[in-house]
Amino acid sequence: MQHSGAKDTQLRESSNQKVHPQPMEEAPNQNPEAMEALVSRIFTNISSLKSAYIQLQAAHTPYDPDKIQAADKLVISELKNLSELKHFYREHNPKPVCVSPQDSRLAAEIQEQQSLLKTYEVMVKKFQSEIQNKDSEIVQLEQQIQEANQKRVKLEKNLKLRGLSMKESEGGAGENGLFSLDLSPDLFKSAVETAYRAIHDFSKPLINMMKAAGWDLDAAANSIEPNITYAKRAHKKYAFESHICQRMFIGFQDESFSMKLDNPVETKESFFQQYLALREMDPLDAVGQSPDSVFGKFCQSKYLVVVHQKMEASFFGNLDQRNYVTGGGHPRTAFYQAFLKLAKSIWLLHRLAHSFDPSVKIFQVKRDTEFSEVYMESVVKNFIIEDGDKKPRVGLMVMPGFWIGGSVIQSQVYLTGVKVAE
Repeated sequence: MQHSGAKDTQLRESSNQKVHPQPMEEAPNQNPEAMEALVSRIFTNISSLKSAYIQLQAAHTPYDPDKIQAADKLVISELKNLSELKHFYREHNPKPVCVSPQDSRLAAEIQEQQSLLKTYEVMVKKFQSEIQNKDSEIVQLEQQIQEANQKRVKLEKNLKLRGLSMKESEGGAGENGLFSLDLSPDLFKSAVETAYRAIHDFSKPLINMMKAAGWDLDAAANSIEPNITYAKRAHKKYAFESHICQRMFIGFQDESFSMKLDNPVETKESFFQQYLALREMDPLDAVGQSPDSVFGKFCQSKYLVVVHQKMEASFFGNLDQRNYVTGGGHPRTAFYQAFLKLAKSIWLLHRLAHSFDPSVKIFQVKRDTEFSEVYMESVVKNFIIEDGDKKPRVGLMVMPGFWIGGSVIQSQVYLTGVKVAE
């Protein structure tokens, strides 16, 4: 009975199968030559894929972007060919009900090649990712090269200026000579930054000596500019920097720097020659060699207005140094040498400003002026403006601004009435 039932079941399954009329020669079991041709094409494509993969590996050592890109395209092309063969086989050879041993062997080989194909696809994706990373590294290296070239050009320009003697500058100041080549807005901007640092540097010993002499720094800061709201007590140092700045830049717009000169008429070339002559000199050596020079007189006059006599008396217990300066001398004390560095930076900035045609224009910012990001820059960088707050206003100017050609070098200011992030 069991044998009869099994036979009936087999007959019913056979009767339920759908019959697809197809040419006998397209059936895989009936046409082994066609199947062998298909498998042969698959093996050929696999060999080509292996060759392309080897080329892709070789292009990485040494790294060659062009060869990598060409090999990558070749690998992708071979993968597409294999994919097309797979779809062709599935469309023209539906899965047979009964599989012969020969078909099983071919199916196993095809499955093996498909597994290998997936492995190559993973490797291709890996190499594509490495290519993208290498491209990113190349972009970064190109940026670093560009920055290095810019620094190199700047250093070459500085070295050229440092290597100039007075005679060389005179010979190069003619038409289309060194004068027109080296005089640039970048050179002036660098001089502005140096002058600002010099103001900051001189304020340190000045404040330290005031502390040592027992000065009330809060009262001193308030006397310079009263009723300023400081975000932090340490910010009162900007009051002393402002004091130094205001006095050092008096007369800056005048070619004579508001000094009485025997021969006030000077050319643009002579201003630049004076800048070059003093640029690399120690200011103490400069005033030591020519104490009555224009630069020497400038240092003496500015010292007397920056350092008040009451301040100096409290520092040294007498006015001997002041009297020595008033008499035309240049003392070799550490305090006066610190001042000479400040004076040199402001003097060089003045000589350079009047070397341009037209001359660089200076502008100053008054207290309570509304802050403008175009013309001003805050010395405190982490200030906060909350919604609803009034626009910040200038409390102190610690460095003036400049117009040079069609551009602006911002004035450095301390803003009042703003909050500072901790």
